[in-house]
Amino acid sequence: MKKAKEKSRTEKYVSYQKPALRSEAFARALSDAKLRIAGSGGLRSLFEEAAKKAAGVPKDAFKEYWPYLQTMLRLVRAYERGEYKHVSNDALLWIIAGLNYLVDPFDLIPDQTPFLGFVDDATVVEFVADKTRQTLDDFMVWETTAPSG
Repeated sequence: MKKAKEKSRTEKYVSYQKPALRSEAFARALSDAKLRIAGSGGLRSLFEEAAKKAAGVPKDAFKEYWPYLQTMLRLVRAYERGEYKHVSNDALLWIIAGLNYLVDPFDLIPDQTPFLGFVDDATVVEFVADKTRQTLDDFMVWETTAPSG
């Protein structure tokens, strides 16, 4: 058990070593996420903007995390509509921060930079997916088992 805790701390430390996660843009994304959760930032507009942005980014930059990005989008939409509320504030904060970072054109590497412009976005999505994996997995289970209405 002690080893698992040590590994967890090490992974968290290593994750934050990535420049995108230490950037001013990521700090801004987290701050904006807190405002959106408090109800003053508009989750619907974030969902719409992030969905539009995700539709235009190269999937290969996100590798195996592409499905988790799509799940984050669906979770935020379902949460905003009041259809799904089984998410902790911490997990919701991280997911919203990840989407905020995705839509920010002034992040660590500008999105206009061919291919590389999305590498930092993918790094943030990977970090958020790893940090909220159980929440995202639980949401996917809910999606497949919830009665359709």
